[in-house]
Amino acid sequence: MKNLIPMTLKGSRKLQKELEKLKKIKRPRIINAIIKAREYGDLKENAEYHAAKEEQSFCERRIRDIEYKLSNANIIDITKVNNNGTVIFGSTIKISNIDTGKIFVYTIVGDDESDCKKNLISIYSPVARGLIGKKIKDIVAINTPNGIVKYVILKIKYIAI
Repeated sequence: MKNLIPMTLKGSRKLQKELEKLKKIKRPRIINAIIKAREYGDLKENAEYHAAKEEQSFCERRIRDIEYKLSNANIIDITKVNNNGTVIFGSTIKISNIDTGKIFVYTIVGDDESDCKKNLISIYSPVARGLIGKKIKDIVAINTPNGIVKYVILKIKYIAI
């Protein structure tokens, strides 16, 4: 059985767009750079050639990575999932730190979609793992580098991002 990779529809579209850009823009540009660098002669001491080959290696690795993720994607539409009032993949959660009263709002997404600046946290992060399956008013203890932090769940929304 293959390992499915959870992602939102938006995350899937983002990866497809990146894959298209890599294949149609970046890959041809790198190939042209390699062809041009070969014209400089001796490949052993040709810095442009080696740099282009290294960039090609990174590009091809990323293409394979994205193709693997898309072929193993479990695209989850939060609006169509039975949630039973609990925190699930794709839900947006408002929590409060019990000690400080500070409020946070997070949306639980796939690894490739996570972005701390946009409050998008990976399903595999300690915070998300601690929140999954919990309900409003539940108290959650999250193990952080600074010790255990307790949060209370204030609100759960099930909206597609």
